[in-house]
Amino acid sequence: MINKRLLIKNLLAHNDECSFYDKKRQLNLHNKEGKAKFLKHICALSNSNPSNNSYIVVGVEDQDNEITGDDFFDDSRIQNLVNAYLVNPPQIQYENVPFPNLPKDKVVGLVTIKPKSKTSYFKKNIHTILANSVFVRRGSNSIPTSEKIPYSKQNTETIISIENNSRNSIAHTLDGVIDFVNNRHKGIPSKYKVFKELFVICWSGNPKKIRDKTFFSRVDIELINEQVKLFYSAQDEVEIFYDENTFTITEYVSLGLNDKTSYYPLEQQKISFFDNGYYKIETKMLFEPPQYNRKVLFHIYNSNISLLAKLQKNSPLTDREENDLENVPLTLMICYLNGFNEAKQKLIEVKSLLKQNKNGTIFRNFKDAMRVLRKVKYNTN
Repeated sequence: MINKRLLIKNLLAHNDECSFYDKKRQLNLHNKEGKAKFLKHICALSNSNPSNNSYIVVGVEDQDNEITGDDFFDDSRIQNLVNAYLVNPPQIQYENVPFPNLPKDKVVGLVTIKPKSKTSYFKKNIHTILANSVFVRRGSNSIPTSEKIPYSKQNTETIISIENNSRNSIAHTLDGVIDFVNNRHKGIPSKYKVFKELFVICWSGNPKKIRDKTFFSRVDIELINEQVKLFYSAQDEVEIFYDENTFTITEYVSLGLNDKTSYYPLEQQKISFFDNGYYKIETKMLFEPPQYNRKVLFHIYNSNISLLAKLQKNSPLTDREENDLENVPLTLMICYLNGFNEAKQKLIEVKSLLKQNKNGTIFRNFKDAMRVLRKVKYNTN
């Protein structure tokens, strides 16, 4: 079992960017340019290293390898994005890896690109990349090529060595449990559970009773053996269920208009553990968007768009408008899910302004809204 934190350290220490490894400060999958750049690197690494795992490390400065971290990215449907644009797409996995020097809401992302024998290329246009484009790695660059790509095993020994030096140990597991419970989550109830005498899951969260359900907020869940953060949220309502073989996380979102909110199940993640030392994660989308009267929603939508227009013009906002701004991301998300197709783009256009606002809740709500919309989009596709 590979300790993903050790793997990242070994990748950073052992190699500069090359034909099986790339690093990024952050991922931006909100627009086509960011998606195109990400897909280009996936395509190039897969083609240049077809017989081994390739890796992209997210949350690292390019010049000095400083680990700065990035936001928790829980979208398992990133595979759907790759499948939508690439012919012969590789299987990929995105994991969130906590590091001791980072804040609790920051992690290092690890993208693992599985080996495959056939050449990957773009099936359709995206941003400046044309259909049928093929990319390979030359040093630290992903470049287009028209040449036939030979099957290569050039990196096999190097990657086996890096992965073998990243294997987990009992000491790493015990240290991880103690650090999770005693250091990183002081003051928040924490628990752990051992599955199949091998896997250890730790979780923390503040319980609260709502009607007949027990929800947890400020939830942090980690698979300690691999140093992978399975779930993190500072706000969401989460149900946790486990038995001897499975651990299930059901995430809810609180949505409503005019201070009338309800809890809607968003997604369920089920981790199943097996006696042969393997585990499987299954994700099921549960979300059914609430539907509202279109005339009422039309007035609310126009009010929110007017507020964003004032923000873009740098016009002063009243105290009431400052408070209303906090609800704009989730309100426009509801509008988009009710057929106001421009609402999502209007929200993306003011991302930088929302991020700069002194009220941090506004940008957190923006990220939550975009995360839900991303899940809905890929589930529909």
